[in-house]
Amino acid sequence: MHKKINNADKFKALIGTDLPIIQAPMAGVQDHRLTVAVSQAGGLGSLPCGMLDIDTIVNEIKAIKAKTSYPFNLNFFCHNMPNYDVEKHNKWQRVLTPFFNELDIDSNTLTTSASRTPFNHSIADAIEPFAPAVISFHFGLPSPELISRIKNWGSKILSTATTVQEAIWLESNGADAIIVQGVEAGGHRGMFLSEDLSTQTGLMALLPQVIAQVNVPVIAAGGISDQCGVEAALILGASAVQVGTAYLLCPEASTSQLHRDAIKANRTQSNTAITNLFTGRPARGIVNRVMQELGYINNHVPDFPHASIEMSQLRTKSEKLASSDFSPLWCGQNTMGCAEISAKDLTLHLVNQRSASLHD
Repeated sequence: MHKKINNADKFKALIGTDLPIIQAPMAGVQDHRLTVAVSQAGGLGSLPCGMLDIDTIVNEIKAIKAKTSYPFNLNFFCHNMPNYDVEKHNKWQRVLTPFFNELDIDSNTLTTSASRTPFNHSIADAIEPFAPAVISFHFGLPSPELISRIKNWGSKILSTATTVQEAIWLESNGADAIIVQGVEAGGHRGMFLSEDLSTQTGLMALLPQVIAQVNVPVIAAGGISDQCGVEAALILGASAVQVGTAYLLCPEASTSQLHRDAIKANRTQSNTAITNLFTGRPARGIVNRVMQELGYINNHVPDFPHASIEMSQLRTKSEKLASSDFSPLWCGQNTMGCAEISAKDLTLHLVNQRSASLHD
């Protein structure tokens, strides 16, 4: 019990929040409203910036700061950006031809630009005046020069590890705390030292192994959606937990109705899988038609992030027909904690506190 309390205090001292709760950044299903709600409740609200242009990032930061003075987290991808591979995309489009024909999409009109940009100096220039309290990364860390810039602002750096080796690497390269992502987690796997999915393990097995090998605070993520899950992670030695899926039904989230309906239906099916179909990187989502027909992992899929080009067109057309056949329905394995309540109340429920006990 003393270790649990000491670890939570360690996280509070590092980040400055009242509660050991981080809201997972979830691109495509949230904006600043969810970030603000969680920060106001005493947790660490997060803003996913990987799919936003610089002007939008700045506007979202301004919107957050206009509504709360509490710490928040800006999340970025730090992947290597490949060139658009014409041959790969031609092959992938041939695989998708039956779907294009079904939805009357002309593959010759598809763009060749990606919607996910890695963290860079231009982004750093834009956010530096705000000196955000926390910046987190997915897929490793950016260059040492960028890490140095961030630390000079006084910002704390978090990043995701999916193996013990990744956790050790992150600590050695400047991370102030490490998010340990179990295989149960929804959305993109944060893996970056290997592409081998057999290296991915469950949170309760991975968490104590990482804690034994690093000295920085460790944050547990994956399959945590209620108070019992939070308690279990803290007892195992985590300094805090990161929760994503549980927030998807909150009114402050911008989760589409199709996505919300799929989550509600999934409560009795627990049917999620890790797939590369939507972006080119492994990510966990609710199984839908395209995953069933093409297989969860398909070797024809182009590299991240360009793989999203074709699937985004299918998704857009399909969703107009009220279908989620081609939608990335990101979701973790545990949906028990998903509730249509305010993000503030959900955050407080995670630590068994009443709404009036913190920031109103």
